[in-house]
Amino acid sequence: MQMGDETRQRVKFTDDRVCKSHLLDCCPHDILAGTRMDLGECTKIHDLALRADYEIASKERDLFFELDAMDHLESFIAECDRRTELAKKRLAETQEEISAEVSAKAEKVHELNEDIGKLLAKAEQLGAEGNVDESQKILMEVEKVRAKKKEAEEEYRNSMPASSFQQQKLRVCEVCSAYLGLHDNDRRLADHFGGKLHLGFIQIREKLDQLRKTVAEKQEKRNQDRLRRREEREREERMGRRSGSRNRDRRRSRSRDRRRRRSRSASRERRKSRSRSRDRHRRHRSRSRSHSRGHRRGSRDRSSKHKYVFLT
Repeated sequence: MQMGDETRQRVKFTDDRVCKSHLLDCCPHDILAGTRMDLGECTKIHDLALRADYEIASKERDLFFELDAMDHLESFIAECDRRTELAKKRLAETQEEISAEVSAKAEKVHELNEDIGKLLAKAEQLGAEGNVDESQKILMEVEKVRAKKKEAEEEYRNSMPASSFQQQKLRVCEVCSAYLGLHDNDRRLADHFGGKLHLGFIQIREKLDQLRKTVAEKQEKRNQDRLRRREEREREERMGRRSGSRNRDRRRSRSRDRRRRRSRSASRERRKSRSRSRDRHRRHRSRSRSHSRGHRRGSRDRSSKHKYVFLT
């Protein structure tokens, strides 16, 4: 889905409406555009400016969009593989049944056809890039594989009637689900294995493998970070509990000290009180004795005076 100028101003690359596979340059709608399996326009937003914004932001923090892209590609590849299995089933039902031995020989021819097609596509690519020497080396390998294919075809031909051999034996490409013929010529094979459809599927499958690896690594890192944070939190809690215990011990110690001080102070006060009480008692007794002695002296003086009057 393409955006207008007004929408572009409102939408950020983090918006759920934005295709995360597009941001990672692996959306099948882009890769397979113009092939016979063109998927049309993606239902989510595609915009190169948003991709540029994402690439800048992803250098500063991990956005983990790989998980969304991986889910998208896994769903797409699963559907393609399902169609491949259905195509194989239809071929098995419609093509003439052959023995296991003949089937193995036909499979050998198909495998060599694939090798030839891949090598020719690679040679053409190298030639287009100007790497002529490497391209010539690849073409020499093609000749060797052609010789092996000729021998395999001869074995296959001799294992069945001529009428059956002339029938086109088809095979489903495991990568892109296209049909391949046992008797396809080199040009047809090169066009297939070097074609945009086949190479596009290779790109998607390789990107999916890469995303799976990246997601697994990031999930492992996240798990380790989460475990480390939990251990740090538990360590801080233990330290807090120990600190709290020490604080409680200090508070208890201070409380005991205060009680001891109060107890000692109370003891001193009691001793002082008892001492003051004893002092008061002594003073009282002393005053009492003094008073008693004064009284006795007064009595004796009065008695002597009376005696003196009587005698005179």
